Amino acid sequence: MPYSRPTLAELVNRVRSGVISRLAQDEVLRRADAEVYARVMAGVTHGLYGFIDWLSRQVIYDTAEGEILERWASIWGVTRKPAAAATGTVTLTGLTGAVVPAGSPLQALDGVQYLTVAEVTFTTTSAVVSVAASVPAAASNRATGQTLTLVNPVPGVQPAGVASALVGGSDEETDDALRTRLIDRIQTPPHGGSSADYRAWALEVPGVTRAWCYPLELGPGTVTVRFMRDDDSGSAIPDAGEVAAVQTYINNLRPVTAQVTVVAPVAAPLNFTIAVSPNTAAVKAAVTAELADLIRREAEPGGTLLLSHIRAAISAAAGENNYVMTVPSADVASPVGTITTLGTITWV
Repeated sequence: MPYSRPTLAELVNRVRSGVISRLAQDEVLRRADAEVYARVMAGVTHGLYGFIDWLSRQVIYDTAEGEILERWASIWGVTRKPAAAATGTVTLTGLTGAVVPAGSPLQALDGVQYLTVAEVTFTTTSAVVSVAASVPAAASNRATGQTLTLVNPVPGVQPAGVASALVGGSDEETDDALRTRLIDRIQTPPHGGSSADYRAWALEVPGVTRAWCYPLELGPGTVTVRFMRDDDSGSAIPDAGEVAAVQTYINNLRPVTAQVTVVAPVAAPLNFTIAVSPNTAAVKAAVTAELADLIRREAEPGGTLLLSHIRAAISAAAGENNYVMTVPSADVASPVGTITTLGTITWV
């Protein structure tokens, strides 16, 4: 039978009853010593119950959190993925001979700052400067064409520059994600290059949220690995640099005889046509969120997204009373190498 933790009010009543019974009193005034004792002792006891309740969740790794979860994970050689800084280039305009020192800060319109990686000297009226985010985070990713401005004036250089795509930034791995990888490691221990090993290796790279392994896809002795970066601010499909990072990481771990190819899945946007009731912005947002969550959980390269699961996701949306979906009208199968992503929802 599960233990039921007493509430603060129940503890107050218990202590009050005990004090009154020992003082041989039938009732106590609100500010009498007995009432004060009861509330103070109950408050302390309630805090101890809370600590013990928290501690009981730390002794098992599937409910542990924070530093204790990291300690559990370290026993199996699983470490929390650190935050990563976005990198890319910025094109600046200036006078020939002008010098941009290494470590010069540039700032985006939302306040996120980047630092120049190396000193650059203008040989023409423009120069391409490599930059990296000063604070590692997913928020440091940028789409092509955004403006970065030099925080400190540099002689002979215009303050505003145009950035290329700044990519590779990711937040520190959450407890939930670390816990999932730890349980996967326990339930599927390494086997010297099994499919589960390649998936686990890809997931160890910062920013990678999903990964799949396809043995023999390119012939005998070959292994193909595909992965996604769902928490990136832009596209979840990895770019060439992110693919290269995973390739390099796996190359250092794979069996020497395996020919491993890491590639990005090809996005196959899935469009929907839905009439929902009630037809409100809140319900539409809830349906969109449920569909996005379903696709993230169940879509995989070369896999099939079941129509029944799509319908169940819409029905699970908060506030939804009824709906009619005309597109899609059947299970959605993805060709080899492509993955279903959320497309456009047409509301009718």
